[in-house]
Amino acid sequence: MIGLLRLRQVFCQSVLKQPLNRINIARKVRNSSDGYLEVKTNIAKDVILFKYDNPRFFKIVNIFAVCQFVFWSYLSVFSFTTLRDAPVDRSKETTWWRKINLGENKYRNSLSIISFIIGYGILSVTWMYTLKSVRYLILHQGGQNISLVTYTPVGKNRILTVNLENVNCKESRTLAKSQLPIKVRGHYLHYILDMRGEFKNPLLFDHTAGLRRKWKGT
Repeated sequence: MIGLLRLRQVFCQSVLKQPLNRINIARKVRNSSDGYLEVKTNIAKDVILFKYDNPRFFKIVNIFAVCQFVFWSYLSVFSFTTLRDAPVDRSKETTWWRKINLGENKYRNSLSIISFIIGYGILSVTWMYTLKSVRYLILHQGGQNISLVTYTPVGKNRILTVNLENVNCKESRTLAKSQLPIKVRGHYLHYILDMRGEFKNPLLFDHTAGLRRKWKGT
């Protein structure tokens, strides 16, 4: 009888301890996950957060843009200097396109201006895209400043170093599909992180340059 009572007491104690053990395990898991999410941003040395090293692509794009600019500029000069005012048949039987006199000032000047604008527009858009494409994103020692290393049309790098408070990531890294836009205060347009690149330190990026910041007046 005493043995049965003792066995019952041990069984009850083990059952009562199970919820407490589960609570302790849950606390340990929660604490470990919190520790995992705590990212040290006060780094001891410079760290590369993002890298997209594809100079060949930008070289080809800029060569194409220069060729287009030369072609459209030549067409502009050719239209302005070569087209001559010539008489045309304006009778009703003549088709409409034969009635157009390209040598008239309004047509000649329009063709010249439009051709130049097309060539200059292609070159400008290509150069802006190149200058805003980030090659390296570097977080400096201490975690307060960041450098955006971008491509240039002539093949060299351009470096812009700013405080992290002046950097605003417009979209989450995990949601971006093709490009991740980053806004730098005081600079026109957005800098572009191509998602074909590599995030060398994803967690550190999310806690520094990847944050969405709200600025006064915006």
